[in-house]
Amino acid sequence: MPPDKVEAFLNSLSPNAILSLPWLFEHWALAGHQLPPAGDWTTWIVLGGRGAGKTRAGSEWIRQQVEGVRPEDPGACSRVALVGETLDQAREVMIFGESGILKCSPPDRRPEWNAGRKQLSWPNGATAQIFSASDPESLRGPQFDCAWCDELAKWRKSHEAWDMLQFGLRLGKWPRQIVTTTPRNNPLLRDLLEEPSTVTTHAPTSANRMHLAASFLDTVTRKYGNSRLGRQELEGQLLLDHSGALWPSELLDQAKKLQETELDRIVIAVDPPVSSGPNSDECGIVVAGVARRGAPQDWRAEVILDGSIGGASPQAWACRAVELFHRYRADRLIAEVNQGGDLVSTLIRQVDATVAFRAVRASQGKSARAEPIAALYEQRRVRHREQFPELEDQMSAMTLAGYKGRGSPDRVDALVWALTDLMIDPAFAHKTPRIRRL
Repeated sequence: MPPDKVEAFLNSLSPNAILSLPWLFEHWALAGHQLPPAGDWTTWIVLGGRGAGKTRAGSEWIRQQVEGVRPEDPGACSRVALVGETLDQAREVMIFGESGILKCSPPDRRPEWNAGRKQLSWPNGATAQIFSASDPESLRGPQFDCAWCDELAKWRKSHEAWDMLQFGLRLGKWPRQIVTTTPRNNPLLRDLLEEPSTVTTHAPTSANRMHLAASFLDTVTRKYGNSRLGRQELEGQLLLDHSGALWPSELLDQAKKLQETELDRIVIAVDPPVSSGPNSDECGIVVAGVARRGAPQDWRAEVILDGSIGGASPQAWACRAVELFHRYRADRLIAEVNQGGDLVSTLIRQVDATVAFRAVRASQGKSARAEPIAALYEQRRVRHREQFPELEDQMSAMTLAGYKGRGSPDRVDALVWALTDLMIDPAFAHKTPRIRRL
């Protein structure tokens, strides 16, 4: 509307109507995913990227259920369950968060928080209690007519907590629930999406750009936009594992739960591209280390850095590998020489003749070489120091039947060579350790 018409419209409203405008969510909501769909549904799942407005949708739907026409009038529901991954997250996100229930409620309808009872109480007598999905038994006994489940795809005891909630959701004429979550390949989430009584709305992070810092969107899009992690966390896509995946989603997730490690040995592994130039394959370069305490079956490896580069000349990737060798004070630089032969070692020596170098040759297919390394992940013996989106993209596409991704899995090949040297190769299994902390 032109400014003069906006001014005229606002001047026509009563003072009370002006004060109510910020709280009319039906007007401000992103209609594509923040407003409940029509129909006789039981579960509404809001799938979205980080910052897409999922929490606001949950808070406003709860408000819609418990509030009456006037502050003390009863609403459609009066007993609400608020279930988060933990009690702390339920309290800090669903209750006190920037888009939590308290921030979204107008002054005359704002509920009071009772920390001792872990409960919200509205002026009309409605109550909402928080629960931890990590403690499913806490949901045994209470009963509800409405529920909000936040970040369900992260729940560690998802099926148990969900089942206990369903048994308690038994009050009122039409008990319903909303689920707000960034999608992950979670069995419960997959099952719920197939239920005939489930409806879904979806939005990427960019749908809520007007409420997000421009620098945030620019940074995360540039860093993660073309990766599997970006499709999940920014686009809000539910990514399913390939059949026979050596590194399914759950395996990659557990590898990120890292504690600082004292490392005894560090290697730089290189998988050189066959050709060079802007359209060539990437040069896989991975830095990894191992903590060798006790028997070999007790050793723990750590992926420190994915330093892979694309479109580089042979001289450029050789310089990159040698630079990382010195930066991390590595014990050895390993490179596959199936394609380049002696040229690979010559390139490394030209950059720095003092580098401890080992040439390796592949005598098996990529999947066969990767299987023992995937087994180490299954045994929880490998951790990732940080998020490696491009590397993890390739890992998720490596299957028993071969690589299902685009291009060549150069990063995975470098990872496999590094961890083979550190954890499996008998020629280096008993090298005298040199302890260092990075």
